[in-house]
Amino acid sequence: MLSHAAGQSRLRRKSALCHLGRLVTVEFALVAVVAALAVAVVTLSVALIRSRRSQTAALASRAAALEAHQSSAELAAKSERLRIVREMHDVIAHSLAIMIAQADGGSFVSSDPDAAQRAFTTIAETGRGALTDTRRILGILKDDTPEAPALSPSLDAGLAELVDQYRQSGLTISLIQTGDPQPLPAAARTALHRIAQESLANVLKHAGSDATVVIAQAWQDDQVGLTVTSGGGQQATATDPLTGEPLPGRGLGVIGMQERAEILGGSLRAGPTDSGYQVRARIPWRIEEES
Repeated sequence: MLSHAAGQSRLRRKSALCHLGRLVTVEFALVAVVAALAVAVVTLSVALIRSRRSQTAALASRAAALEAHQSSAELAAKSERLRIVREMHDVIAHSLAIMIAQADGGSFVSSDPDAAQRAFTTIAETGRGALTDTRRILGILKDDTPEAPALSPSLDAGLAELVDQYRQSGLTISLIQTGDPQPLPAAARTALHRIAQESLANVLKHAGSDATVVIAQAWQDDQVGLTVTSGGGQQATATDPLTGEPLPGRGLGVIGMQERAEILGGSLRAGPTDSGYQVRARIPWRIEEES
């Protein structure tokens, strides 16, 4: 009996030990699973944080790029509006100066019918030209194509033609050229044309058709100079209709001329002289070699 009981006791102890071993194994397995899950959670969390940071950085970079693009577009729009305003000012001031000067010569109607007819013809041609230029400039505002039409005067509208227009308005103009003329880029040619045009319009506006003008164009190895000097005539000053005091000019024409010269790396100075007024411009030029 004792031997049988001892055997049963040993079997129970052995069975308990086996059961305990299985429990330890299961606990180790659970610990391993939990540890693996913890590692996975940490790894996923780190990856998620990095992804969010990357997305945040990408969004910030995209926002900065959009803001820079918007700022660039706004600057381009402002520059284009300023360019259009400047061109409108040049076209209108030039055309009105000629038309007014010709209209003031209406006294020729009775004494010189031929001169009157020439004056009326000049007024009509100048008006039609101004209308064409104005429509062309305003057409840019409605043009959605990437390449808007150019604002520069036609290539054959040279200085001699401009001088001839103002001579017909009564101005006495001498044109002097020194040096060897060179082919100019379109921007430089446009700037010279507009500076000469604005200068002559100002002479006609402020000094009248009795003024004399000397236009000197000097060519050098790396730049071209343009000087418009006026004298004589009657200096006209705008006055306040209520007080009679002189009104200061806004100077938009001179500012526009200066901007045209400076944007090309040149310079422009304008101011009174002992006998009148002078505009001096200098614009560099460079002949691009064909590749």
